[in-house]
Parts: sequence; structure tokens; C-alpha cells
Amino acid sequence: MKSLGLGILGGLLPLGVFFMFNSEGFEINARTQNTLIEDTNGPISQVNFSPSELDGKLDFTKASEESVHSVVHVKTQVVQSYVQRDPFLEFFYGPGAGRERKQYGSGSGSGVIISQDGYIVTNNHVIQNASEIQVTLNDNTTFDAVVVGTDPSTDIAVLKINKTGLRAIPIANSDDVKVGQWVLAVGNPFNLNSTVTAGIVSAKARNINIIGSQNKNIIPIESFIQTDAAVNPGNSGGALINTQGQLIGINTAIASQTGNYAGYSFAVPSRLVAKIMNDLIDYGMVQRGFLGIQIQEITQDLINEKKLIDSKGLYVAGVNEGSGAEKAKIKEGDVILKVGTKNINSTAELQEEIGRRRPGDIVALTIRRDGEIITKDVLLKNIDGNTDLTSKAELEKHSALGATFVELTKTEKKELNIKNGVKISSISTGKLRSIGLTKGIIITKINNEEVTSVEQLTNYLKRKDQNGILLEVMTESGRKDYVGFGL
Repeated sequence: MKSLGLGILGGLLPLGVFFMFNSEGFEINARTQNTLIEDTNGPISQVNFSPSELDGKLDFTKASEESVHSVVHVKTQVVQSYVQRDPFLEFFYGPGAGRERKQYGSGSGSGVIISQDGYIVTNNHVIQNASEIQVTLNDNTTFDAVVVGTDPSTDIAVLKINKTGLRAIPIANSDDVKVGQWVLAVGNPFNLNSTVTAGIVSAKARNINIIGSQNKNIIPIESFIQTDAAVNPGNSGGALINTQGQLIGINTAIASQTGNYAGYSFAVPSRLVAKIMNDLIDYGMVQRGFLGIQIQEITQDLINEKKLIDSKGLYVAGVNEGSGAEKAKIKEGDVILKVGTKNINSTAELQEEIGRRRPGDIVALTIRRDGEIITKDVLLKNIDGNTDLTSKAELEKHSALGATFVELTKTEKKELNIKNGVKISSISTGKLRSIGLTKGIIITKINNEEVTSVEQLTNYLKRKDQNGILLEVMTESGRKDYVGFGL
């Protein structure tokens, strides 16, 4: 049986880059391929239809002519440092010692103009790790771009160029998209500018498990619009539009056995894109709300085991302590039927609906409990368990060396029988993660000095006038340890 590959379209991917040796280190060739992910669903066949097979009334010319002016070509340059091991240096300094080298690379994708004053939406993977970004408009003028913000969880990013009077694309409500309707994909596959292809919507709310497979450190949100419009590497970040020329999605991934188009493509729906881009423009980061539940999709086995009425909705398998769901008295065994007025029958649909909202928003959940239909209002909280909205600038004040910190509550101090310390609330690639620290670890001392606030700790970690750091840390279970590292 052949395997199905789910590949990101364009950008610089870990497994999609060719390397060449030269005197400066590695050089990256501009050509990219797609990462393949094993699947057991079998081969995919192309199911495209030609407009000529239908009546002569179908006309895509107006939508195409309008949209190409709102879709741009995004080109990136990447310079990354790495350490080339050197046996001579390892003899004196130990394993891992070596000389710093550079990796040089380039890539390309697409983007969509969303405002007249220069804001552009694209995919995060198109501009990830880029040291330089250039945007070429449909009239071949080129501008340097800066990154306004990124959201790896939805693979969306926002860029800004210094240009006004641009042709912004009108954004449609992706909820109104119907399976079977005609759509157009507009982008720059294989560096071919302003390419338009046509297809139909094959499905909605598809979760293909590609975003999480590319980054294990995020909470992926996938609810793709699936189409059979032909897209290829370079289409990433481009527009999926309806026949009125309105944006209904951002093209992101393809189903392929070869890395090129083989039948299906996937786009982030415009309503989710709009929420993410507004957050990135307003705050520099996404304001993400959480229900605080664990869910299961309903199968026949679950129906039999739990004696459910039917397969509609999502089964609540657990409720997180202190969450909005717990306060609203959502219980294990409830079945969520609706969020607001939207029927919910898959994890992807629930993720999309909650992903459009912010901490502090209240959502009405229609649930079935013991055969009775009831409604519960749930307050969404952020990942730290409160309703605060935080800007990127504010978050950076609470972050250092790849970790973000929060103050301990009085209850936490009492339970751990300590008087001081701060907790790691999130952690990504960086020095602290490299020495084994994880989310939830509490730092009580730094170089024998008691840690009394987040500001004190982050200021200390950012200092350049020290050779090394020794941390006294404690797990959430109360076990103490010491870790040290050089700066």
C-alpha cells in the first residue's frame, strides 16, 4: 500500500533542503521539497474537473483579475549558525567543542495583502528563521518586509511593508463556504508569479495532523478547508478565494506522495485567519482562550461503552481543575453539541470555534447530559489559568533564555512549604530547556540569592557580566535539585 504524504508548501523545512559544502560552511539551495508523513489511508487520486465540462456560464476571469493584485511573492534569506565539531578543540575543552560555521539559504512562498497600508498574511513556515524577507507585488516592485507576529499553532504569520495604497483583498466568512462550490487558488508555485488554478471544496474542518508533526512544542489548531485546486511548493501563504474574488482561506498544505500536487490541498479558513491576524497586529502575539476539557470523538465503540444516544457531538472525557469549564459545571460524560449556534461533530470544528475567541470571552455550550439538552456559559481562560490579555512586549519582560515565568500563588507556596520562588509557565528552545528544565519547574535561588520576583530573575538571567549560573530548582512535587550552566 502506498503512503500518503502531507507536505507543507514551500518555505525552508528541516527535511526539505539540499546542502552543499563550500569554504564558508553549508550553502542551501533555493529548491525545496516536502516532508512526508506516514499514513495508512492509501493513495490519493486527482479528482479535478475542468470548467469546460460544465455549462458555459461559469466564468473565473473577474475574480482572477482582481485577486492577483492582492497576492504577493514572498522571498526569504536565512543565515543560521552552527558548531562544527573539532577533535583538536574537544581534546582540550571536552565533547561538543568546535568552530562556528554558517548556513546560508533561501526560499519562497506567497502572501495576501489584507490592508491598504502594507499588512500581509502568509504562512509561518514560509518566513520561519528568515534573516531577510522581501515582498514582490504583482507589478514587480519589491519591498523589504518585517515580521509583525507569528502563530505556529495555526501556521499563520503577518508581515508589514512600507507602502500605502495597496489593493487589499476582501475577506469572506468561511462559515458560508459549501462543499462542492468552486474556488480558486492564487499564488506563486515554483516561482511562477500570479498563478491561478481552479477546483471545488472537497471537505471542511479537516485535521491532517501536519502542524503538530512539524513542531512538537505547540498546541496545533487544524480545521482546514480541503480543495482539489492545484497547488504546489510556493503556493504556501497564498489565497484561496471564492468566485467573487473574496478570501476564504490561506493555502497551507498538500496531500502528496511526491512533494508536488497530487489531488488535494488544504487552507486555513478565513474566519480563523482574521482572528489570528488581528491578534498579531494588535498585540504581537495570539490571545488564545481554552475551555479546559479533554474530549473524545464519538465512535460506535464509545456509543456502546457509554450508552450514548447517537454519534452527534463530542464526548467530554475530563475537565481540568480550575478551568472555566469546571466553574461552569461541565462534567465528564457530557456531550458537547454546539458552540454558540454552530453544531460541533469533530475536534477540528471545536478547535476552530474556540480558536476564534480570546481569554475573557464567554461561550455558550449546548450539551446533552443524561438525555437532557442544557446550555452552559463557559468563561475562556489563557494557558496560565486567567483571563489576562498579554502583549508580546509585556511577555518579553517576563521571559529569558527561552522561558517565561510567573509568580507563585500563596496557595502554591503553602503547599510546597516555601517562602519564595517563581515558576516556569512556558518554555521553548533556549538555554534553560537545553539543561533539562521544563514547564512547571520552580526556581527558588539563583547563584545562592533567593528568587523573590519574576523581574529579579529575568534581569539576572539577562545580565552579561557573569560567567555562569547556578540555579536551585524544585519540581511541582517538592523535590529540590541544582543545575548550572555557562553564559
